[in-house]
Amino acid sequence: MISQETKQIPDTLLLEERAGHVLSAIIGMADEDFEYIPFFAANLMEKPAFLTHGDWDYGSSHGRLVDALILARHMTGDERGRDIEERYRANFLSFFKEDGLSYRQINPKAPWETNANLIDQRAVILALTSWFMSTGDRKIKHVADKHVAALKRIAIKEKDVWYYPASEYTVNGWPSTNAVQLRLAPDPAAFCGRLVMPLLKYYELTGNMDAFELCQFFSALIVHRSGVFNPDGSFNDSLAYRSGHFHTRIGTLDALARFALHTQDASIIHFVKKSYDWALTRCTTFGWTPGDMHEQAFEHETCSLVDLISTGITLARVGYVEYWGIVERFLRNHLTESQLLNLDWVVGSDNKANDDVGMKSFFNVAERTRGAFAGYSAPNDFCCNVSGGRGHTNDLQTCCIGSGTRGLFMGWSNTITEHNGTISVNFLLNRGSRWLDVSSHLPHEGKVELEIHRSVPRLLVRIPEWAGYAKVEVYRELGDSVRTQTGSEPSMWVNQRFLALGPVQAGEKITLTFPLSERQTIEKAVGQEFITRWRGDDVIHLSPEGTHHPFYNNRKIYEKAPLRSGQYRRLQEEFYW
Repeated sequence: MISQETKQIPDTLLLEERAGHVLSAIIGMADEDFEYIPFFAANLMEKPAFLTHGDWDYGSSHGRLVDALILARHMTGDERGRDIEERYRANFLSFFKEDGLSYRQINPKAPWETNANLIDQRAVILALTSWFMSTGDRKIKHVADKHVAALKRIAIKEKDVWYYPASEYTVNGWPSTNAVQLRLAPDPAAFCGRLVMPLLKYYELTGNMDAFELCQFFSALIVHRSGVFNPDGSFNDSLAYRSGHFHTRIGTLDALARFALHTQDASIIHFVKKSYDWALTRCTTFGWTPGDMHEQAFEHETCSLVDLISTGITLARVGYVEYWGIVERFLRNHLTESQLLNLDWVVGSDNKANDDVGMKSFFNVAERTRGAFAGYSAPNDFCCNVSGGRGHTNDLQTCCIGSGTRGLFMGWSNTITEHNGTISVNFLLNRGSRWLDVSSHLPHEGKVELEIHRSVPRLLVRIPEWAGYAKVEVYRELGDSVRTQTGSEPSMWVNQRFLALGPVQAGEKITLTFPLSERQTIEKAVGQEFITRWRGDDVIHLSPEGTHHPFYNNRKIYEKAPLRSGQYRRLQEEFYW
């Protein structure tokens, strides 16, 4: 890691700081009375609030949390809770059977049975990939290779597609051979499509051809044979397709976009973009997503938003640069607004007298969940308790805690990128790097400062579309030398939205200023309308206001961005997803 110094930085959104908060929640979800198996869900509206276990506790929860811990520590360097993390990792490895798959375990107080659920396997290979990427541990590679081989072995293989004929695999094989003969495959997006994302990364890291083949044949299944996506890009909302479940659909689009980028398949990129653009019409521009198109329509999962973030980044990387701004709005608004930092409204209990060990705990729920991300939220409220859909269910879910961490990481790792000697600042967020630091005064001021650490031949900075170009000003200082540029000068813009600053030198300080846009929009979410006030890319007021833990309306705006003492994390070498 490059040495860091404390300095005055804008007191504005810092994603690595948010990763430190979620690290606390990941550790806090451990159930010390039940072999440190993490709780899956929390109900914060009850008095007192409580945590519950579920059948997702095993490969899914452990996989997501191990992955999230690795990403959060990479962003922060924070070492808190290493003892709990080691318990998570040991538990995680204990769920594998000799066949290479991860199995749910028997809970004596619950009705679920042991099985290798195919949804869980995606979280499993996700964690194994991050684990190997961060450590190079050959033992973990052996586990991952065996797991990938099992995923390939159990797939039903036809001439041009592979699929799984059931949602659960057992120690005795698939539950029914008849399902194979009749080709009654369950939801292909949930059980095959989303797997492509971690499998592709594992292939890129290791060259494992089983992983690549799974990606190839699952992608063909989704695009050409599955019917998950309708010809116009919309989601198939039939019951057999989980009512158009957004997390699994957009997660599949994320996977397909990455596979298309890797294979240079423009037809798949077109397929993804068409469906992604349709999905955006069902979401708000600040990042709230429906859970599905029917029963769960009112319930936003942080998982779905993170899928939107990741897919948008890949589409931006292949040339659709307009998605950088869309993703920044998601990062600045519903992702970080959905992180639970104020728990004054949660009624807690300071003892375990009413706990049901292995199922439910009322103990210190607020303290243990601070930093977590919303499991099911309304556009204007952390708690979803509307009259439509299923009413109130859970407020937190472990899957969303893991996904929220991954969303922070995707924003953080793509704020500053390098390609063939060109450095691009894609998000106007606070971020340090070995090349330069970005200090953002948004949303208080239209001002971004760049502190250059290494000379680079070409620097690009994305300017929001609402800032225009004529009033963009650049002030460059190097020693006693000062020069100015404006956005109205010729040849200053490339790729539609990027200001081209040419070569920059170590020690240079560059200040960019531009006018801030203040505007009002009407956002629609499942038949409801929300009047939304914007300052730049930040929502500063939303009405009607929520009732339990309202979103957005406590954001304070100042004439000048407040400053604080702090430092940016600068790593000599970073890993990417």
